[in-house]
Amino acid sequence: MITIPSKVLASGIALGALIASPVLHAGDWGKAPAGKAPIEECIDLGGSVTAGYMTDFIFQGSRHAGDTVWTDAKYTIDSFLVPVTVGATYYNFTNGAFENGVFGDFLHTYASFNLGEFAGFGTALAYNHVFLPEGTGPVNISSQGVVTLNLRRDLGFADLLLGTAYSSSGSGAGLANFSGGWYHSGGLEKSFGLTDDVSLVLGVGVGYSDDYWVHFFNSGWAHCYATASLPVKLNCRTTLTPYIGFNGGMDDNAFGFPSSDSLGRAGGGDVLHGGLNISVSF
Repeated sequence: MITIPSKVLASGIALGALIASPVLHAGDWGKAPAGKAPIEECIDLGGSVTAGYMTDFIFQGSRHAGDTVWTDAKYTIDSFLVPVTVGATYYNFTNGAFENGVFGDFLHTYASFNLGEFAGFGTALAYNHVFLPEGTGPVNISSQGVVTLNLRRDLGFADLLLGTAYSSSGSGAGLANFSGGWYHSGGLEKSFGLTDDVSLVLGVGVGYSDDYWVHFFNSGWAHCYATASLPVKLNCRTTLTPYIGFNGGMDDNAFGFPSSDSLGRAGGGDVLHGGLNISVSF
């Protein structure tokens, strides 16, 4: 049996502890310690997928359908001169898409260009194209292009939102062969942090139609609106957002059908609506 002197054993333990220690002081062995950044488990790569349900599909002040299930996928590319977000949203109307189902589902594709700040306004220019794969009955619109310009400015007490959209002439037959028109909107939005993971977002605004195609050539105040949403951050990638809203028709803007029409036809009347969506980023 080999006996190790206590002094030698103590020295060995001390040396082993020094080698195993995760903390090295600058200057140890004549070198600075090699730094290691923490692993980013929730790094944002620019993409997201969102799925949701809404009691009413309202597009720029016009109610197009009742119960609607939708899915959106988008990705932001930062390697261009300005960040570009490309994506697509599919809306599946499960109840009352116009009278007798005149309007089918919507496939909405888009590309948005974040142009940065001009005169204190955050600026985004986008091109949107709507496809109607199920057709539109006698209206017979198969696709439609829309160019939008959106501005946002922090006023301190709230964010000012301004937007304008130009609709190109539609493709298809019948009523699709019309010239484009303009839609303008303005509103205020304010976010309140309730907890670290929950916010309350309130918004109000109005929209004006200048022969915009959705409103079938009517010009005038299209609608006013108020919304309240409650984004809940479930984790670093997932957000659950319930919301409620009110859409008020101002100039009977679309087709002359009231929003409460029992046939589910599109209308410009008053609509109390709500929904829920969940978004996952990657």
